[in-house]
Amino acid sequence: QFRRRFLGMIFEYLEAGPLFTNCYIIGDAKTKEAAVIDPGGSVDQILHILARFGLKVKCIIITHAHFDHTGGNARLARVTGAPIMAHPKEAGMLSSTSSLAREFGLEMEKSPEVKRTLEEGDIIEVGSIRLKVLHTPGHSPGSISLLIEGTKKVIVGDLIFQFSVGRTDFPGASHETLMESIRTKILPLGDDFEVYPGHGPPTTIGYERKYNPFITGEAVSIY
Repeated sequence: QFRRRFLGMIFEYLEAGPLFTNCYIIGDAKTKEAAVIDPGGSVDQILHILARFGLKVKCIIITHAHFDHTGGNARLARVTGAPIMAHPKEAGMLSSTSSLAREFGLEMEKSPEVKRTLEEGDIIEVGSIRLKVLHTPGHSPGSISLLIEGTKKVIVGDLIFQFSVGRTDFPGASHETLMESIRTKILPLGDDFEVYPGHGPPTTIGYERKYNPFITGEAVSIY
């Protein structure tokens, strides 16, 4: 059901890092430019996929600055020379991600600074592919989603998962804000849109509208 090729676009993903974060690799099959989204770790595997398709990383985008989504930033940026992009409300958090990882018993190299900040409506061009930024706070203040223009795909970070939604027991998080982001930014895209979350399998807006208990109102925040 979920295709990885679409109109000349290379669309790959893998579970990266100790918390099995979904890392997405989007490339233009003609120009070979690529974006890597949420490299939580497993940089060798990411580099292997890039090499398999002959891709050159133009940018590293993080949907939010939690350590499980940024653990591979330092090495991937060093190897590829690609700049890191994030919402300005997440940019300042990158300096503390390695210390937060240690609280979970994990070691992580400190991430480089953000080179380009991303706001609502910004477009990131990767060859002929256009990624539109949606500011979708709630899980964190500067969480973003990425709409792949010309497709029915949206990458949502930890905003929404199959049958669930993102945690909101972190500093700066808000369940009410998260649900508002889902209601105003994601659900209006349409039931046939494919949703690619930060953890777990892909789903569709229609499926979550029907079965996700947080969207149907059968469940409230448990955090």
